[in-house]
Formats: sequence, C-alpha cells, structure tokens
Amino acid sequence: MRETEHHKRKIDYFHDFPWKFIALVLIGMFFMLSSAEAKTARIKDIVDIEGVRDNVLIGYGLVVGLNGTGDTLNNSPFTEQSLTAMLERLGVNVRGQNLNTGNVAAVMVTATLPPFRNQGSTIDVNISSLGDADSLLGGTLLVTPLMAADGEVYAVAQGPVTVAGFAIEGEAASVVQNIPTSGRVPGGAIVERELGFKLEDLGNIRLALKNPDFTTARRIAHAVNGFMSSNIATAENDASVLLKKPKSYSGSIIDLITDIEQLPVQPDQPARVVIDERSGTIVIGADVKISPVAIAQGNLTIKITETPQVSQPNPFAQQGQTVVVPRSDLDVNSGADTKLALLETGVTLQDLVTGLNKLGIGPRDMITILQAIKAAGALQAEIEVL
Repeated sequence: MRETEHHKRKIDYFHDFPWKFIALVLIGMFFMLSSAEAKTARIKDIVDIEGVRDNVLIGYGLVVGLNGTGDTLNNSPFTEQSLTAMLERLGVNVRGQNLNTGNVAAVMVTATLPPFRNQGSTIDVNISSLGDADSLLGGTLLVTPLMAADGEVYAVAQGPVTVAGFAIEGEAASVVQNIPTSGRVPGGAIVERELGFKLEDLGNIRLALKNPDFTTARRIAHAVNGFMSSNIATAENDASVLLKKPKSYSGSIIDLITDIEQLPVQPDQPARVVIDERSGTIVIGADVKISPVAIAQGNLTIKITETPQVSQPNPFAQQGQTVVVPRSDLDVNSGADTKLALLETGVTLQDLVTGLNKLGIGPRDMITILQAIKAAGALQAEIEVL
C-alpha cells in the first residue's frame, strides 16, 4: 500500500512539474541565440589584412583580326603609329606608306594582380577600345606588357578577345547589343614578376575594417583576445586593429590569421541614409530614427494639351479660306488633396517607409523630404549623397 502511494506521488509530481514553462524558456533561448547568430559576421568578411591587397595593372596594345570593324586610321593616328612600329619590329618597313586597313584597333588592357600570385600563373584581362572601332568581336590581342604604378612590368597579355555583344548595321537600320567595343581575355595574362611582400616574416599585422567603426573594432579585439586568452589584439582606431603574435604561439602569423578569421563578431554601424540623386535610389539603414515631425508634400503641375483644328468655309461659298484654329486644354494641379502626415517619436524604419508610402510619394520627392527632415533636425542619421 505504501509503495502504491509513493508511486502515485511520483506521478503527481511529474505532472505538476512546469514542463511547459521550461519548454517555452528553451524555445525563447533558441530564438534569441539564432537571432544573435544571424546578426554576426566572420572576422574575415569584415576586415582586410594589411599588405594582402590586389595591384592594378595597365597596358596599351593592338587587337587584330577584326572583320572591318576596327579603327579608321585617318581618325586614329595612334593606331596607325602603333601598327607601323609593330611591323618595323617584325622587319616590315611601311613607314610613309598609306595604310588603309579596318581590321586593327588600339585598346587599353587592364588587369588585377591578386596577392601572392606566383610567377607563371595566369590572370584575366579586360580589353577596351581606344579609337573609333565598331566592334572587337573575333579579334586577337597581341603581346601587351602590363605595368603597375611603379612602372615595372608584372604580366604580359595575349589571346583571343571574348565579346559579350555585337553590332549589325544596314543601310536603313542597325542593331547593337551590349557593348561590343569592350571584351575580356580569360587567363590571357601570364605573371612575369612576383610581389616582394613576405607575410610570414611579420610579427605584427593590422586588420583593416572594411566599414570603419569604433564599436566594431573594439568587438574584434575582444573576440580575438577571448579566443587566444591573451591580450594580443588592440583597437588602434575605428579603421584598424593591431594583432601581435604571442611569443608562446608555436605557429606562424599565417596560422594565427587562420585561427582568428573564423571568429564571429557582430558589426555595428552608424545610422545612415544613402541617396543617389541620379538614379533616384534611396537606402535607409535599420538604425535610422525620426524625432516628432509633420510632413506635407505637394507639387504644382501644369499640363497643356494642344489640339489644333482645321476650319474650312462652307461648300460653294464665294469668300473664305481654310485656316488652322488652335485649341489648348490647360490643366493645373496644385496638390489640393495633399495630406499632412505626423511621425511620432522613435519612429522606426518600417514606420517611416509606411508613412511616406501613404502620402503617395515617389523616390525623387522622398529624397527632398528626407533632406528637409535632416535640415529640421528631426532625422537622427547621417545623409550621404552619391
């Protein structure tokens, strides 16, 4: 009997235990952790390693093999001079001759040399016409040295040009798709000189933030120090974090970078509104806040429609002439139906967008309104005009 009562008390205790409450708490913690994790980013995605950078290369060359779509030599003297100099280097003397070919085009060749690229490896190059060529389709780039800012040649480019567009022209019509005067040579440049930067020999490096911010820099330093259990990272300013290799660390500086670049950090950014007035594009950050402000917007629109009519005299009339009588329709819209919208304190980004959309405001007018709100001191954000 006692054993039965004891078993019953255990069952009652099991049912009375607040399992539902614990389940709700666990679910809430799961969503909180998931939300926090979704806002974080890896260190490698928000910083650049000082010294690990691309280098731009540029060169001047000739594209041959065009089907009559190259430069007009009379209009592009640099093309004729380059063609003459190239043929002379190959033992063909054409100086003083009247060259009249349309199968050659002068081009600018650009490329990006990635860091630590070894000698003999290949990189892609971009080709852009310099003269009045109609298309580079079917052309081949001749040997072109590519130089960096120091004047040294780091790569040599050559190969068939790939063009993503075309141009077809007839006597009465023409069709142009994309940009046929620019192209690309995949793997068309061979690296001839390696960069002298030796990352593995460094004892200290700087992490350069892609979006400078004091809070983000401090969080990166804390994440690195917590992972390494040592104060090896220091936030120097809003754009860089100094990373020192500890003496007790057995690996190289490259091993240290590999260890810390996967650490999650929650980036922070100032409230900012970015405006591109040329295209009417507006990008509003999530932290933008609005102080109490009332908004009304209206435009004065005048529409004039001309519908001229012809007035003729009656049939068999002895006098009269045919004249054109002007008929003008004038429509003026002064924005009388424009309403005044009130935005309360602490308005969020969603509230701001919803309120402006209710006013029926387009992107162009929205740009003016945002600038006016900023001038009134009610927009707690920075406006950046591109």
